[in-house]
Amino acid sequence: MDIRDKILRGDLPVGVALSRRRLALDLDISVPPVTEALKRLESEGLVESEPRAGTRVRVPTRKDVEERYLVREALEVQSARLFAERATEAEKSEILAMGREVDRRYALCEMGEVDREILFAVNTYHMGLHLRIAECGRCGLLRDAIEREQVLVFNWLFDTVVDRRTLAADYHTSLTTALATGTPERAATAMRQHIRRGLGQVLEKIDSIGKIPGGWRRRKPGVAG
Repeated sequence: MDIRDKILRGDLPVGVALSRRRLALDLDISVPPVTEALKRLESEGLVESEPRAGTRVRVPTRKDVEERYLVREALEVQSARLFAERATEAEKSEILAMGREVDRRYALCEMGEVDREILFAVNTYHMGLHLRIAECGRCGLLRDAIEREQVLVFNWLFDTVVDRRTLAADYHTSLTTALATGTPERAATAMRQHIRRGLGQVLEKIDSIGKIPGGWRRRKPGVAG
């Protein structure tokens, strides 16, 4: 979805007001599809609306972050446990390679100014790693739940909001090593630590956001977005 991608890229930052007409013009489509897309994004929690104020990219709260992390931890810890129990040797080698590649890509992003398209591609690959771990656990419902609940998308959004790029050099290599070589319990512990590791940093920056300029635009009665 183009609008969701714009939010995740940071092209539409949190708190920014969303004009249906402007989005339709930018995307070269009519207004009705934009309206439907915004309704879906609101149901997913990525945008929010207020009467006579319009729609904006949702500003995450501390509660949003904490609850999404709890859901993600519950799902992905079980995913890690199943991976350690069920993945083949070939799949373990694949995950190890993907972990190293994620670290390599993030390291490049820390060297200076990074084009949003490049960071978007890195985050997409990162999300693919976590979904692949779930796939190798041989539980389709769990994999679908991770995707459906969008726990990875929101983790990505929170990182975009706080501009969190600095990670340990072996952040994902150490995780995938534990999954590929450890017991189910060790894999579960490694995933839990991996998910919780960045929570404090994200919460600290979320708390400091405060009021975001350029947010709700009060409209006169009868003026459509």
